[in-house]
Amino acid sequence: MDLTSGMGFPALDHAVRGDRIARAAVRLAGTEAALRKSALSHSLHLDAPLPAPGVATIWVELKPWSLTLTPEQVTEYLDEIGAKETIGPLWSRIPEPKQWRETYRKHAKTYVRVGDAAGDESWRTPVGMPLELVPESDPTALRSGDVLRLKLLRGGAPLAGVALTALYEGAKQRLSQQTDVEGRASFALDAAGAWLLAATDLRQATGGEWESDFATLTIRVQVPTPKAP
Repeated sequence: MDLTSGMGFPALDHAVRGDRIARAAVRLAGTEAALRKSALSHSLHLDAPLPAPGVATIWVELKPWSLTLTPEQVTEYLDEIGAKETIGPLWSRIPEPKQWRETYRKHAKTYVRVGDAAGDESWRTPVGMPLELVPESDPTALRSGDVLRLKLLRGGAPLAGVALTALYEGAKQRLSQQTDVEGRASFALDAAGAWLLAATDLRQATGGEWESDFATLTIRVQVPTPKAP
């Protein structure tokens, strides 16, 4: 696997440093193992043996990191994560001169189907990240035209009223849905290929600063099964 950071999904842009990883693991057939880190290029390479059939759940958590944004960057950022209506008014009420300083954590997850995975529904079980997207249908069996339903969890509990976005590989425009009272949202996946689902839990911290958790889920959608003549 490749762990990368950038603006154009799924291009390999900037490698994430290995020392920024708080946890990187795979769960398969009831067993967890750490991912191994290897050579850097435009991504950090991660790998692990997959010794049993089933659906492997793979996730990475990064250590907290801080950044500073200009007001112009804040406007673009809030629009991108769907927080313009919720966080925008709080930001606008801060008196000038003002500067946005944020400490964030990133939580990424994906799935791999290994051999005959029939009957394995371990993908339904959260891995326990602070902010986590959990699919409600097998993420390794999706085909174009299917509807993917997900639940957003914060600390294991459903998180309502947060924008959940879906981005198809190479696309510029994101689909967006707000999670309901049970933390759920759904998307019609109308194209085969790689999709990136994302949510950001952004909140105001003490001293006028901000804190956030980013959760992503990467899946690959297959072409529909041909119908028998």
